[in-house]
Amino acid sequence: MRAGIRLNRYLAQSGIASRRHADDLIAKGAVRINGRVVRTLGTLVNYTDHVEVEGRIVQPPHEFTYLVANKPAGMVTTMRDPQRRRTVAELLPSGVHAVPVGRLDYDTGGVLLLTDDGELAHHLLHPRFGVEKTYRAAIAGRLSAQDVRSLQRGVRLDDFRSAGAKIRVIAVRRDHSVVDLTVHEGRNRQVRRMFEALGHPVLALTRTRFGPLRLGALATGAVRPLTAREFAALERHRRPRVEYPRSKRDTTRISVTRGTS
Repeated sequence: MRAGIRLNRYLAQSGIASRRHADDLIAKGAVRINGRVVRTLGTLVNYTDHVEVEGRIVQPPHEFTYLVANKPAGMVTTMRDPQRRRTVAELLPSGVHAVPVGRLDYDTGGVLLLTDDGELAHHLLHPRFGVEKTYRAAIAGRLSAQDVRSLQRGVRLDDFRSAGAKIRVIAVRRDHSVVDLTVHEGRNRQVRRMFEALGHPVLALTRTRFGPLRLGALATGAVRPLTAREFAALERHRRPRVEYPRSKRDTTRISVTRGTS
């Protein structure tokens, strides 16, 4: 297990309180570590320490599982399916318990994070943090300059207008094109709907990146643990994010956005 976890996070992962409420408990002296009251925010605690909150013994959180999978097309991103279709539960090693972070469409394959760390999953999916996802799409026809501008500015769909996307054309063939599209939203079938709205139905779609996680050479249907570098990159989504001024003149408006607990 990892050692040196912040006390407020330790309490949150143990189900005692949100991290903000945990800070309040610490500040008022309601928390003891190995019999001693602690009031310092940011205190580190080990999983082997004896922790009490208002006299109640806190059970240490278990070590979480973090896996990267290459989801095949033709598989639903749930653990069970009433229609008896294949699910991502089939990808997990025997005895491992984790759930997918977000969803990939039934007919979309690619990189998928599975974990039992609910707090991290919440931060990764929260629109506030704008985690980028890159998709490689084979689409019918060729994109015009206007199509590219529309994707970059945002495409009007039936129920919402998508945010601007990053686009890179990989190949252009006689009757289809291959492009990489990077978005930071997670609406249902959003990428497919964006191309369809422009008259370019998607022929095949694969997610190649989810935040810092890249598909790389991971085989279809294969699963691997996160690397230390990937884990550290994901952990940054738990921390306050500084929003810098949009212009050089606006040098006084620097705010800190904190993730919800």
